Amino acid sequence: MDDAELAHAAARGDPDAFGRLIDQHGIAARRAARAILRDDDDADDAVQEGMLAAWRAIDRYDAARPFRPWLMRIVVNAALDARRRSRVRQAEPIAETLESGGLGPDRWAEAALLREKIDAGLAELPERQRIALVLFDAEGWGHADIAATLGVPEGTVRSYVFHARRAMRKALGTLAEGMK
Repeated sequence: MDDAELAHAAARGDPDAFGRLIDQHGIAARRAARAILRDDDDADDAVQEGMLAAWRAIDRYDAARPFRPWLMRIVVNAALDARRRSRVRQAEPIAETLESGGLGPDRWAEAALLREKIDAGLAELPERQRIALVLFDAEGWGHADIAATLGVPEGTVRSYVFHARRAMRKALGTLAEGMK
């Protein structure tokens, strides 16, 4: 069954059909939410909230249009709402005290430095550039799908990706020099 058929079955009350849609699009939804919120736990909460909203609104889905952008728009809106709410209630971060059993200290430090540089570079990007970059490069979305999700022309998405990549190259450029 394709997405439209699964959505139609879900609208008729079939929870398994909606579960299959979640299985197909859940990881992409989480990455989109993570691109906005930059926190795994907050992204999980936003995806759950967005998926619940999609389940409640599944009967309003237009099967003539692609399902993925419709779902992603709901998840992106949930993530944006969560970010707005988090600005109101800032909490102190909890120190991480768990040790990793997998990587050695040198590899862990390199991975942590890389993640830090990536997060810092992404944080410097304007929101729409960050979302477009993550959806295009990490998720493999096409420009048209991103444009539909963000509600902007396709050419604007191409511009967002171009400028975001340039900014990320600049942000990560010093990393390669420092690790030699």
